[in-house]
Amino acid sequence: MRISTAAVVLALSMFAASSQAQEWPSKPIRFVVSFAPGGPVDIVARLVGAKLSGSLGQQVVVENRAGAGGNIGAIAVAKAAADGYTVLVTSSAIAVNATLYANPGYDAERDFVPVVIAASQPNMILVNASVPVHTLRELIEQSRGKKVAFASPGVGTTPHLTGENLLRIVAKLDVTPVHFRGAGQAVVALVSGEPPVGCMAISGPLPHIKSGKLRALAVSSAKRIAALPDVPTFAESGFPGMEDYTWVGVFAPAATPAPIVHRLNEEINRALQSADVRERLVASAFDVVGGAQRDAADYLKAEVLKWGKVVRETGAKAD
Repeated sequence: MRISTAAVVLALSMFAASSQAQEWPSKPIRFVVSFAPGGPVDIVARLVGAKLSGSLGQQVVVENRAGAGGNIGAIAVAKAAADGYTVLVTSSAIAVNATLYANPGYDAERDFVPVVIAASQPNMILVNASVPVHTLRELIEQSRGKKVAFASPGVGTTPHLTGENLLRIVAKLDVTPVHFRGAGQAVVALVSGEPPVGCMAISGPLPHIKSGKLRALAVSSAKRIAALPDVPTFAESGFPGMEDYTWVGVFAPAATPAPIVHRLNEEINRALQSADVRERLVASAFDVVGGAQRDAADYLKAEVLKWGKVVRETGAKAD
């Protein structure tokens, strides 16, 4: 029986991939976080990375590569060796940027393999405590006829687009987003009152909401969240049909061997289900997601379509 050259090459490549996966990891793994320290992506990456350092027997090093709405970190990983040692941890901005940028420098679906969606949380409209409003409706009514600036954690993040969509398109206010290099910087600015309004995911500003320096007006989830049970949803505030989330996902370069992707998925899911990681994520107002690699791939496709529509409707532009 003759065996074709193609069959031999396929068999050898599968053997090589299997051998590589069995040896992996044999050195430290780099988590490239595409946003600055202190935001949702950084929080999840450090919690999961610390857990994986123990379970995999190799250190997971977190490296923040912020800028261009998450594109700088994504480009770095897209160009990295597909060997499981350089992994992207980013937000839903990767789905937004597919439309927001004419050329983000990578293709979200072609250049990466989604490993897992780790966690998510709704966005919120919030204000500095000195602003004399206590509801979203009050903010909108008192802002009519004025120019309003709102803090966002970065161009192309879902809080940026949630804010633009709600405040400018739906409420028809004259708003300008002020973009920062991550949620940490946006929170600092909001606490100082410059600008006095913000739209962000919950984890970054949560301690300042608890301390009374910031006031949450409404959240973009389907129901109220346990961390802030007195804060109404957008729907309860008179804006039904607006349900947005900032999610944190883990991605590997597209050619990463499937056994390594599968192992990463398994280990991250195990970390997410561990009592200590889960407790800390829930305390920071995250919903733990996890699940199969196929689920992450399907979710990314759906999010690219959803946020592409929002980008086009809002006319949002990259800086």
